[in-house]
Amino acid sequence: MASSSAGFVTGLTAAALATIGVLGYQASASAPADTGRARVSGTPAPGASKAPRDRRHPDALPAGSGRGERVVYSVDDDRVWLVGADNKVQRTFRVTPSTVDPAPGTYAITSRSKQVTGSDGIPVEHVVRFTSVEGVVIGFSAAVNGSTAKPDPDERTGGIRETRADGDAMWRFATIGQRVVVVP
Repeated sequence: MASSSAGFVTGLTAAALATIGVLGYQASASAPADTGRARVSGTPAPGASKAPRDRRHPDALPAGSGRGERVVYSVDDDRVWLVGADNKVQRTFRVTPSTVDPAPGTYAITSRSKQVTGSDGIPVEHVVRFTSVEGVVIGFSAAVNGSTAKPDPDERTGGIRETRADGDAMWRFATIGQRVVVVP
């Protein structure tokens, strides 16, 4: 009986993995041709709609940013929202953008590092990565020295800088696989 149960569980695991693979393939097949490219101007990627903002409440969650637990990052507003499963904002904060922006779309956290040296040479902590653009890895991080200075515009960097407190919150919230929704 035990081998029958093990076979059943193995079969369910294989079926779940196959389903995930099919969904991943479908998602990648329907991605716009420019997904993952650096944003060259202040305009959204072709085909991306500008999420309506409540200008009286600039920290309000952008409409059209999805549902459920996720990280929402607005490239135009330089703001992040950590949204719980109940679709309520748990925390929102301003960030200092990198010189290379991800295209609007839905991503997932792919890797994390407790402490490393950033692409700009600054020691950073609580690094949460979710995509790359033309070889530049994009993710959220906090400088160990607490600085959030704008990066050198002549350098191609992917670190979206947070304060250390916001970096701690992101680290606790954004584990591997967590959705990241990038809006214009």
